[in-house]
Amino acid sequence: MEICKTVCPYDCPDACGLLAYRDKGVVVKVAGNPEHPFTRGMLCPKMAHYERTVYSPRRLLTPLRRTGPKGSGQFEPVSWDEALQDIAERWRYILDAYGGEAILPYSFSGTMGMVQHNAYHGLFYRLGASELERTICSAAKNYGWNCVMGRTLRMRPQEAQHSDFIILWGISMLSTNLHFLKDVREAKKRGAQVWCIDTYATETARRADRLIQTRPGSDGALALGVLHCLRRDGLCDEAFIHAYVQGWTELQKDVLPKYTPAYVQEVTGVPAAVVEELAAAYGRARAPFIRLGTGLSRYTNGAMTVRLIACLPAAVGAWQHTGGGLMMSTSCSTAFDQSVVTKDEWKKPVRRVNMCEIGSALLQTEEPIRSLFVYSSNPACTAPDQNQVIAGLSREDLFTVVHERFMTDTARYADIILPATTSLEHDDLYYSYGSYVVGRGKAVIEPLGQCRSNWRVACDLAKAMGIDDPFFHQSEDDLVEALIDSTSSWPVPVDGEALRRGDPVELGLPKQYKLTFGTPSGKIEIRNGRETPAVPDYFPACEEDGDYYFTNGTDPRVLDSSFNERDELTRSRTMVLFMHPDDAARQGFSDGEKVVAWNTRGEALFTLQITDRTAPGQVVSEGLWWIERCPGDRSVNALTSQRLSDKGRGSTFYNVRVNVRKAEQVVPSLGQHKTADKITSDK
Repeated sequence: MEICKTVCPYDCPDACGLLAYRDKGVVVKVAGNPEHPFTRGMLCPKMAHYERTVYSPRRLLTPLRRTGPKGSGQFEPVSWDEALQDIAERWRYILDAYGGEAILPYSFSGTMGMVQHNAYHGLFYRLGASELERTICSAAKNYGWNCVMGRTLRMRPQEAQHSDFIILWGISMLSTNLHFLKDVREAKKRGAQVWCIDTYATETARRADRLIQTRPGSDGALALGVLHCLRRDGLCDEAFIHAYVQGWTELQKDVLPKYTPAYVQEVTGVPAAVVEELAAAYGRARAPFIRLGTGLSRYTNGAMTVRLIACLPAAVGAWQHTGGGLMMSTSCSTAFDQSVVTKDEWKKPVRRVNMCEIGSALLQTEEPIRSLFVYSSNPACTAPDQNQVIAGLSREDLFTVVHERFMTDTARYADIILPATTSLEHDDLYYSYGSYVVGRGKAVIEPLGQCRSNWRVACDLAKAMGIDDPFFHQSEDDLVEALIDSTSSWPVPVDGEALRRGDPVELGLPKQYKLTFGTPSGKIEIRNGRETPAVPDYFPACEEDGDYYFTNGTDPRVLDSSFNERDELTRSRTMVLFMHPDDAARQGFSDGEKVVAWNTRGEALFTLQITDRTAPGQVVSEGLWWIERCPGDRSVNALTSQRLSDKGRGSTFYNVRVNVRKAEQVVPSLGQHKTADKITSDK
C-alpha cells in the first residue's frame, strides 16, 4: 500500500490536504493529511470518500457525439481523433465565416488547480474567441473590499483563535468553510463570544452564541447602525482613526446620523435593542474578528454592503490587535504568476460576455454565439435564470462542446462530450482562498478509460487547429515547476522544495502586514474619491414582485453542483423549501406537501418544511441539484435573475422574490409574462 500526498481540488476555501492510499494502481481510500497547517487531517463528508467519485459508475470514459435531440442525453461513442476533427472543422468554419468572437469558452471553478483551471485560456486567446467575465461568485464582494482596503494582504484565519468576539457574517461555515470551525472553537475555549449574522438560521447559526437575523439585502444598513452607536457611545479608537483612516469625519457627519437603531430596525428587521447590543459587544471587545461570507454580496447593493462592513474594524482599531480585523478570502493566489499558464500576452480586445448573463447571451440574435465550449462548470444547473440558459443551449445552430466527468445537465445539451480526468489522474498546483496553505498534487493513478485533463485537451485542440507553438508542447509538470519558480515576488520566501515534494506549505506573511494598507493613500479609505459616492452609504437592493424573499443557501452534501453524482449523498431530501409557520398557516399549507415557488422567470417544485429557521415573508432552500435529483423538471435557478450587482458585475442570486402555491394549483403560462434580463456584451 502506497500513500500519496495530494490536495482537494474543489471550489472550497479550505483546499484540504489529502492522503490517497494506492494499492496495485487503484486508490482504495482517501484521508486527510494531518500535516496540513489549516485543515489538520479533517475532511468534509463529501471528500471522505472521494474514491467513490473517481470510480463512480457514472464516469464518462470515452468521447461522445450527440445522436438525439438536444437535452435528450442520446449519444454514441467516438474516438478522440474523430471528436477533435469534428471540433476543429466546425471551429475553422466559424472562424472563417464569423470571426473568433462567435466562439465562447465557459468555465469556472470545477477545479481550483492553477494548471487545469487556467488550461484553456491561451488557446481561446489565440483563437480570438469572446472573453468570459468570470464574476459569478465573489466579484462584488472583492470590489467592495478593494474600495476600502485596496491591495492590503488578507488575514490568516488562524488569528481568530486570539479574538474575544467573533462575528460570522453571512457565512455558512459548516458547509463552506468547515475547517475554520477549529479556530472558532479554540477562541471559545479562551472565552470568546461567537455571534452569527445571517438571513436565516443556518446550521452554523445554530452553533453560535447569538443569531442576528437580517432582512435579505439589508446588511449594509445594520453595519451603519453599529457604526452610529459606536460613534455615539465613544467606542471608536480615535487615535487609530487619526493615524490610519481616511474619510471617517465625512462618514460620521454626513451618513451616520440617519442610522439610529430605530431606523435600522425599520430597514433590517433587527430590533433596535439588538443593534445596540451588537454595537456594545463589538466596540468593547479587545480584538473583534469578522469572518465575512459571500452571500450578502449577491444583491444589487452587494459591493456597497461589503464596503460598509469593512468600515467596522477601522472604527474600533481592530487591525492593530492580534486576533482583530476582518477576514475575506486570502491573498494566496497572488503568490504565483499565473500568466505562465494563461498566456496573457495573447489576449486581444474582443467581445466580453458576463457569465451571469449566459442565458441572454446564448439567445442574442445580433452577432450570435455560434459555438460554446464548457469545462469545469455546469451552467444549465449553476447559472441564473435556468429557463433562458436551457433555451440557449437548445439552439440547434449552437455547436456545444462539453469537457466533463459526468452526464451533467449541461452535458445533455452538448454536440460533443469529451471525458475529463479527476484530480487524482493529473498533475496540478493548488492554492487556498481560505488560508495561506498551498500544495502540489501529482497524478496518483492513470486516467480512467480515455479521460484526458484540461491541459492535455487544450494542447490536442491547438494541434488540431494547426497552432504549433512551444507553449502547447509543455507538460503539466513543466507548468507546475514554472508556477513554483514564479513565487519570488511574494514578500516572504516560499519553500519551493517542500512544494516540489508534495508537502503542504503555508505562505509566510510580513510582520505588521495588517497595518500596511495597500491603498493609494496608504490608509484605510472610507472616503474613496475614485468611487461614486466617495463616502459609502446604504441603498436598498432592487425590489421584485412576489410575496416572499427567496434565498438558496448551501447544503453540506454538495458543492455548487459537484457531488450530485454520488447517490448516497443526494438520493434524499433535495429541493426542500423552508417556510415560517405563520406564512404556512396563512396559505393553508401542511408540512411535507408539494409546493411550487414561482416568479416571472420560472417555477420549481419543492417539498415544504414548516420551520422557524426562516422569518415570516422569507422562504429558503438549500443546495444546487441536478434536474434528475429534483421532483420537477427545473431546479432553484429557474427562479434567479441575470441582473448584475452594483459594482464588479457580479451575480445577484439572493436578490429574488417568489410566490408559493400548492402543487396542484395552476397559474397562467409563464410565457405570458416572461421578461428577459438585460445582456451586456461590450467590446
